[in-house]
Amino acid sequence: MNKVNLTKQKLINTLSRKTGIERVVVTEIVDSTFNLIKQTMINGENCYLRGFGSFIVKKRKGKVGRNITKGLVVIVPERYVPTWKPSKTFSDKVKSSNKKRLKA
Repeated sequence: MNKVNLTKQKLINTLSRKTGIERVVVTEIVDSTFNLIKQTMINGENCYLRGFGSFIVKKRKGKVGRNITKGLVVIVPERYVPTWKPSKTFSDKVKSSNKKRLKA
């Protein structure tokens, strides 16, 4: 399986080429989309994109950790972390595509 990374620049170029919209406009749209998702999560809200997945803010409990090298006890406070969960449709498509590649 070839490893190909989709970068933001490749995304913009591909969208521009497929839609015929200028790169500058596509760049604004992509940046605005990412910023809206980030701002929504910063505000503590989740973002659901049907057929793609969910960007979810999860609360991690505080805990007692240990610094093994110094032998110290460290208190890790509770915090919020961003997570992404693919939709069932998306997961199923990825699973079936990998099966096709592995058989070839």
